[in-house]
Amino acid sequence: MPNTIDELIKQVEARQDELVQLLERLIRFPTPAPPARNTDEAQRFIASFLQDNGFTVDKWDVYPGDPNVAGVLKGSHPEHYKSLIVNGHIDVAEVSEDEAWEQGPFTPVVTDGVIIGRGAADMKGGMAGALFAVQLLHEAGIHLPGDLIFQSVIGEEVGEAGTLECCKRGYTADFAVVVDSSDLHIQGQGGVITGWITVKSSQTHHDATRKSMIHAGGKRFAASAIEKMMRIIQGLQELERHWAVMKSYPGYEPGTNTINPAVIEGGRHAAFIADECRLWITVHFYPNETYEQVAQEIEEHIRQVAAADVWLRENPPRFEWGGSSMIEDRGEIFPSLEVDPDHPGVQTLKRSHEGVLRMPAVVDVSPTVTDGGWFGHAGIPAAIYGPGDLHNAHSVNEQLSVRQLVDYTKVILKFIYEWGHTKK
Repeated sequence: MPNTIDELIKQVEARQDELVQLLERLIRFPTPAPPARNTDEAQRFIASFLQDNGFTVDKWDVYPGDPNVAGVLKGSHPEHYKSLIVNGHIDVAEVSEDEAWEQGPFTPVVTDGVIIGRGAADMKGGMAGALFAVQLLHEAGIHLPGDLIFQSVIGEEVGEAGTLECCKRGYTADFAVVVDSSDLHIQGQGGVITGWITVKSSQTHHDATRKSMIHAGGKRFAASAIEKMMRIIQGLQELERHWAVMKSYPGYEPGTNTINPAVIEGGRHAAFIADECRLWITVHFYPNETYEQVAQEIEEHIRQVAAADVWLRENPPRFEWGGSSMIEDRGEIFPSLEVDPDHPGVQTLKRSHEGVLRMPAVVDVSPTVTDGGWFGHAGIPAAIYGPGDLHNAHSVNEQLSVRQLVDYTKVILKFIYEWGHTKK
């Protein structure tokens, strides 16, 4: 049996068929979200896999049918060596019935150097590589001196934050790597928060009274909530333009921080003046900002807009931010993650990448969001590093290069080994 890390890295190349088969096995579990509540079988497989490789496993329901799995491999000298969380989500993007897949989204196909199937890039490829690395270490009898925690979480695709539930359950480490799609870049990320802005009248009015309302020149102090929401939307556009000029972050194009008026709901009947209107917005912000901060900025700006309007001044907008699930309560939060390039965990990951692949590591920012922000929010230094790219994530015939999967597995194997042997 190989018993050095360099020999194990060679084993990844020699046994790549096993690695691909492991990814195929994961793809065959249909875990799209929405509809969600369908990950139990896949999570039982991962729990069993971790147990077979020496982990103590904690499995608990976040929602019925959607459990988290956290496996702990205690180090031989955890008081003296660094601990690590390897984190990934088992849910995948939703699939429509009319999509033209090669063989079906959950029937993996290996052809022309790629593996095709829902989740290949986002992010069962990252999960398969990390699991295979764990298996190789176990088979070689290598016992890390530092603790290793492997998290397979639910709900990332619909903002259900299985990773947040792991943090709440007390799982922590000296560093965390989220093995989500990054094209083998070491990444931080901006954040996302959704919110509802509600404009509501305390009184209802027949539509025949419109001619006498304040906006029509009459003396009745009333207005359409839908029309007043138009003023709110204009205010959001003004703030978005202000942000585009006044805020920036290295690696992002100007104006990446956006306020999207995504859904509007209002009115009750054609015979009524609309007495309520609700606007669902999605806000993207930079890695050096918090969701609390940007929510406060929006509220302050819109309150100023409302103060300048005679009716909104008396009927001010209400705000509801975030949520725990796009399915359950139509809301989500993805905190930002700012990566410190000088952090020992990032430096070790860079050296592992460069030592294995003989090419410079790229440290940059993701154009999308992952669960990585929950680690930063919990005070755990973290980075995103995984195979797959965003051109394939969520796409029909989603695919992952087998070569990149093998390269990634080599790097994550070396990184787990090196970080687990790093003294505190």
